[in-house]
Amino acid sequence: MLGAILLLLALTNAVHTKGKSSDPCDAELVLDPRPHSVSITEFGAVGDGKVDNTLAFQNAVFYLKSFADKGGAQLYVPAGRWLTGSFNLTSHLTLFLGKGAVILGSHDLTLWETVDPLPSYGRGIDVPGRRYRSLINGYMLRDVVITGDNGTIDGQGSMWWDQLTNGSLKYSRPHLIEFMSSNYVIVSNLTLLNPSAYSIHPVYCSDVHVHNISITAPEESPHTDGIVLDSSDNVCVKDSAIVVGYDSIALKSGWDEYGITFNRSTSDVCIRRVDLMSYSGSAIAFGSEMSGGISNIRVEQVNIHASSRGIELRTTRGRGGFIKDIIATDVVMEDVGTAFSATGQWGSHPDDDFDWNALPIVENITLRNISGTNIGTAGKFTGIPESPFTSICLSCIQLSMSYAYSAPWTCSDVLGSSSLVFPEPCLELTSPSSCISGPRSAGKSAAS
Repeated sequence: MLGAILLLLALTNAVHTKGKSSDPCDAELVLDPRPHSVSITEFGAVGDGKVDNTLAFQNAVFYLKSFADKGGAQLYVPAGRWLTGSFNLTSHLTLFLGKGAVILGSHDLTLWETVDPLPSYGRGIDVPGRRYRSLINGYMLRDVVITGDNGTIDGQGSMWWDQLTNGSLKYSRPHLIEFMSSNYVIVSNLTLLNPSAYSIHPVYCSDVHVHNISITAPEESPHTDGIVLDSSDNVCVKDSAIVVGYDSIALKSGWDEYGITFNRSTSDVCIRRVDLMSYSGSAIAFGSEMSGGISNIRVEQVNIHASSRGIELRTTRGRGGFIKDIIATDVVMEDVGTAFSATGQWGSHPDDDFDWNALPIVENITLRNISGTNIGTAGKFTGIPESPFTSICLSCIQLSMSYAYSAPWTCSDVLGSSSLVFPEPCLELTSPSSCISGPRSAGKSAAS
């Protein structure tokens, strides 16, 4: 038993980076052992899937705050089914889910507090007004790890999906894991199931690493997303598998006038070695809420299968902001409805106060070394007449279409170049100008 405890402590650590790297997925993570550890059972929790453990989780985290200046601490969740409502984490904490541990989101609405909408959105995403606090939360934290021996977090989202579908939802749905205004965050070695909305949502964060994660939601789950990177920078997502009802990975940065005013972009992101499936959305989506801007993103070594759309850029008039300096390379698609999409006519507005003349900019987008089989449509690119999408580069793309189609590409208000692309793209994407090289880098330098 002592050996197992020592091993567990060795696997749960404080996190910071060492040295410098231009790519957040190449940054060296230095993990310092947590000197203190407690089990959730020490706070009266019962893992039978029936007893409410919300107070136990809240009390455990409150107790562990006292170790923040003593090297931090670990909260260990052993095998069992631990029913709980929303609870907050603290800085310098590791939440470790042991093998066979399942944290279950409660269906008791009294356990879900409501909070103000995000300032970069101005209202809840699902319905106007407030939103339910997420299941596991971090606010203005530093050095936080959620990990385990492939433990599970199950949002039991069916209740929330039904409310969204039948129009009875009073506040916008909670997410499984949300970090807000936090730095040095790791989420790893977990299985996430049945999110009510998003599974992992870092917003206004820096230095976030998500790896070795499995996320699953059923086909009929409405607008369930896997990982949503929102007004955050220096982020790595890698070595994970995501199957959800809507977008597998989405990058966002605020909604219309609220996002423009808040003015925080999503930038310096690497997405590497992920397997994605999106039933009704996109495997990788940029926007449509992107009013703070999205830039310097690298997507590489990605498998996309059985999805409605592969890689999609979304925006509309009134958004402002930009999507630029994006490169997606070494992507394999299979059974995808539309391989590539870029549209300037996507999404609603939070209210009637948006500026119709706030035109988004989409430029410097590179798609290369991409293959696909059983593809319905190669590409749909529809820009905005007053703000066309420019510097779109397509190279080394080979797509096998699911059936003979006279127009595999459709384009308007877009300008770009292509090389070694089949089927041959539309004329707007065949200018003789040379392709750009993509983002300046895949991330910013990270200080230790």
